[in-house]
Amino acid sequence: MAMEIAVVDYGMGNLHSVAKALEHVAPGASVRLTGNPEAILAADRVVFPGQGAAPDCMGEINMLGLHDVIIDAARSKPFLGICMGLQVLFEHSDEGNTHCLGLFQGNVMRFPEGRMHDAAGAKLKVPHMGWNNVRQVPHPLWAGIADGARFYFVHSYYVVPEQAELAVGYASYPFEFVCACARDNIFAVQFHPEKSAADGLRLLSNFVNWNGKV
Repeated sequence: MAMEIAVVDYGMGNLHSVAKALEHVAPGASVRLTGNPEAILAADRVVFPGQGAAPDCMGEINMLGLHDVIIDAARSKPFLGICMGLQVLFEHSDEGNTHCLGLFQGNVMRFPEGRMHDAAGAKLKVPHMGWNNVRQVPHPLWAGIADGARFYFVHSYYVVPEQAELAVGYASYPFEFVCACARDNIFAVQFHPEKSAADGLRLLSNFVNWNGKV
């Protein structure tokens, strides 16, 4: 039987670009955009993308009855979070004072206005948008991707894990922040692999072939 990959559809984000990228790296798999709890829980792998604001994201998840479904999927099978799909895995976001899924301990914070200057003193824009280098901490999903490879970011908030061991990737803007987290069968990134050229596709391919173990 073909591998089933569920891309969680809760009305937030450019889900079709994620699905297309997965179809490209896994042509033999069945990639399904779905908000159906049974389909998500039956899939072999789950991808949880998202864009927009944390309050809207959690509001849609709760309204569609997907809160416990996403938690169950993240505890039971290879699970990839992208952008907002990383942030809402944490306990709380300062964006709208939002209670999130609580799978990871920690907070999601806005880039602080007073620190947003480069080394020459020029003001940096928020949201952080564009290509940025990622410093890796060893993990199977980085296989074949050079340390310091560039990925595409669009975000105004960043995660602050309570446990340092959750962090498996860092970027700088202008200070270093955590941009990838992992534990057991969960891997989640702040950047958009589906918009990150060959290295992003390699990460998605690594996920498709990952057994959920480190």
